[in-house]
Amino acid sequence: MEDVLKLTYSDWTRSIVDRKSTSGYCTFVRSNLVTWRSKKQGVVARTSAEAEYRAMCLGIYEETWLQKVLFNLCQDYEVPMKLFCDNKTTISIANNPV
Repeated sequence: MEDVLKLTYSDWTRSIVDRKSTSGYCTFVRSNLVTWRSKKQGVVARTSAEAEYRAMCLGIYEETWLQKVLFNLCQDYEVPMKLFCDNKTTISIANNPV
């Protein structure tokens, strides 16, 4: 069982009005949902990978905050958090930040 797990998602150009994507994520701590969010992105993404990457970044910002909160609650908390994304190109970009 993983201690902290984050799932990110983006729907690319879903809005017909302004073609902006929506980012979303949910965070589980010991299999319990603790945070979630869905927000329209501020800019129009040119590719689905860009939209997913923006969603992943939004999730990482929140994950960093959650890690600090958990550390303050449990001083010995040093477990790496897992982030999941469903776009292979986005994962490749994240693994190889040139």
